[in-house]
Amino acid sequence: MIGLILAILIFNTIAFMKNKRLSGNQIVHIWTFTTAFQIIFDVFIEFKYHGYWYFDKEIDWVGLLPHLFLVPAANIIFLKWFPFKTNLVKQILYLVVFVIIILLYELVTLLPEPWGYFHYGWWRIWHAVIINPILLLILLGYYKWICKLEEKVACKKHD
Repeated sequence: MIGLILAILIFNTIAFMKNKRLSGNQIVHIWTFTTAFQIIFDVFIEFKYHGYWYFDKEIDWVGLLPHLFLVPAANIIFLKWFPFKTNLVKQILYLVVFVIIILLYELVTLLPEPWGYFHYGWWRIWHAVIINPILLLILLGYYKWICKLEEKVACKKHD
């Protein structure tokens, strides 16, 4: 539990410190999307197939903490520093480095309590190697869609 609380504090501090890219509207959208998307994913992988779990295999209140306060902050950090206005090579490099950081963090979460809180069933780190880039690309697509919707609203206000 100590590791989770520290991670929540650190991730959220980084996510909200000097955030010049994301508007409040975008943050709310990303936070909500991330929470909903992760919970939908975890209904199957965590609860139905027991691929992994937080703290214990049962549904519990403490298991909501990473869903509500850790993963959304990590996604905000990812978007906050994503190099949108650079070439594709730099964007791919950023994605790869971010995935490596996530994987390293996942390994830390597997430590025994009080530092760790994540447990593997049949899930292994190579599953995360495959799925994390896909999830981050989905997040990028969602963010770009939200930005386009905001642009449409801004254009309608000026008409």
